Amino acid sequence: MPAGQPRPIRVFLDSDVLLAGSASTTGASHLISQLSELGLIDAVASEQVRREVEGNLERKLPAALPAFRLLAEAAVRWVDDAGAEDEGRFRGQADDKDLPILVAAVREECQTLLTFNVRHYRPRGGAIRIERPGDFLGRLREHLAALPG
Repeated sequence: MPAGQPRPIRVFLDSDVLLAGSASTTGASHLISQLSELGLIDAVASEQVRREVEGNLERKLPAALPAFRLLAEAAVRWVDDAGAEDEGRFRGQADDKDLPILVAAVREECQTLLTFNVRHYRPRGGAIRIERPGDFLGRLREHLAALPG
């Protein structure tokens, strides 16, 4: 990225957001993937998220698996899973199964973790914002409308 140019908003995608974005071509989750593909936001997810999405799609909605794989290639920057050694300082700030997701999102310096399961996350100290995709898009619209133009 050229010097002086603002970096795109970095968001971490939970598996439910990627599932929704793969299963439907409408809605906030799909729009977020489009914004990422265009480079307007930086969508990040961990390999744990990829495994969860693929497993759920194989079991519940196999017809959406090709759409997910295209989305995964075009719109998501995949990062390594959080290690157990990194989870200690975040213990109690997310449900146990979601703790590695929170840790990876913070490690990758994401401003926001997008999920439909906002109650699963309880970060302290302003480490990261937890939002539903639609709420994030509403906040993004307000931000863009306030820019001088």
